[in-house]
Amino acid sequence: MKRQQARGTRSRPRAKKKARNKEWMLRLYTAGESARSTAARRNLETVCEKHLAGRYQIEVINLVEHPQLARGDQIVALPTLVRRLPPPMKKIIGDLSNEERVLVGLDLRAVPRRPRGSK
Repeated sequence: MKRQQARGTRSRPRAKKKARNKEWMLRLYTAGESARSTAARRNLETVCEKHLAGRYQIEVINLVEHPQLARGDQIVALPTLVRRLPPPMKKIIGDLSNEERVLVGLDLRAVPRRPRGSK
């Protein structure tokens, strides 16, 4: 089973709030080295280094080689990012190019509020 891991480096002081020091475990399901899969991996690494430096672990699972692994996290589209930790589990489908959507999807940023009176 081919699994690749990338770890962030610790760059924040330990005196930060406990919530900020959580370890993030992310699993990215890909379809080999397709353009979308490669873009998703690159975009995810960029977001993690910017917002989770030193506090994340990425596991990349190639479903072309190991399709049976899709069942565990109920993967129906690729690429799919699964946030394993911290709970609750979250999923984001796509190439992760919209940083704001990724941050909201991972609960790193609150959903933007609309001004009153707008639809």
